[in-house]
Amino acid sequence: MDALLSVRLSGTAERGSSMLDDPVEEGGLNFSVGERQLLCLARAILAKPKLLVLDEATASVDRDTDAFIQRMLRSKFEDTTLLTVAHRLDTIMDYDTILVMSGGRAVEFGSPGMLLRDEDGVFSELVNATGEESATALRAMAER
Repeated sequence: MDALLSVRLSGTAERGSSMLDDPVEEGGLNFSVGERQLLCLARAILAKPKLLVLDEATASVDRDTDAFIQRMLRSKFEDTTLLTVAHRLDTIMDYDTILVMSGGRAVEFGSPGMLLRDEDGVFSELVNATGEESATALRAMAER
């Protein structure tokens, strides 16, 4: 129950604690995308893995759910190595190390701050392509 509390699924107003008795349709289709992601996160909290692979874990959720998941990842998995595949740059700007892929090949590897110092680098180009305001915010995140 603690894992469900951590991911805000235990007290869903519409279903309350009876949610634990809900049947699960094939593929979890009776749950929203966000609920499925949060259920996966709760399972990972219980498993306490040394490595957690996240492949576009927040690509199909709204910004609020994305922000919540990012906070949970940082608070509940401090001692876990996160391997994250992401297109939302703001979700990885505070990571220790980033591997940048292009054309199926690893082209850059380093901390976000280090990668951004190479103005001609692929990572810098990706950040700049988000627009001036967003790029400024992303660069500030990388320097924290």
